[in-house]
Amino acid sequence: MSKSLDEWVPRTKLGRLVREGHITSIDEIFQQALPIREAEIIDILLPNLREEVVDINLVQKQTDAGELSKFKVTVVVGNENGYIGIGEGKAREIGPAIRIAIRDAKMNIVPVRLGCGSWECGCGTPHSVPFRVEGKAGSARVVLFPAPRGTGLVAADTIKVVLRLAGVKDVRSFSKGHTKTTVNFVKATYNALKNTYKIVAPYDWAR
Repeated sequence: MSKSLDEWVPRTKLGRLVREGHITSIDEIFQQALPIREAEIIDILLPNLREEVVDINLVQKQTDAGELSKFKVTVVVGNENGYIGIGEGKAREIGPAIRIAIRDAKMNIVPVRLGCGSWECGCGTPHSVPFRVEGKAGSARVVLFPAPRGTGLVAADTIKVVLRLAGVKDVRSFSKGHTKTTVNFVKATYNALKNTYKIVAPYDWAR
């Protein structure tokens, strides 16, 4: 456990339960639909997360003191095995903005149901999505279709990062709208993956 986690003093009931070892699995949190308000919870339960910056913008705001410029960063985190999160952060410098975005992404972690939903495959391994799912964000729309093993990620480079960090190895995609808006395109993909658990059966949590 890192030094920061050793010194962590939880501010929420969920944080205390995780810190004291009463909750030892991230699935317990999602089964009970508990809100995650501390990034350290994810650091303990999903220690092998990877993160990637998908967008950096310079935003400006006019104030009484003059023009204020900040960096706005969008980050995607995932364990490449069924969990994905997206977050945004703003700061005057890129480094702090990235750190804020990573914390935000950890608190937006959601489970992704992986499966083999392609009639062309039927291998039974969790390499794709189990069925057709759709996600929207702003004017961007993304539809993911199950694909047979070996197909790879048939998708735009922008959303391949999200799919890969979620653990999806084979998928076909369709996109519509202003997909050149990177943030909305990424969020639409995140929402599509989130919808893989729109229908949940008890055995889905038996990992």
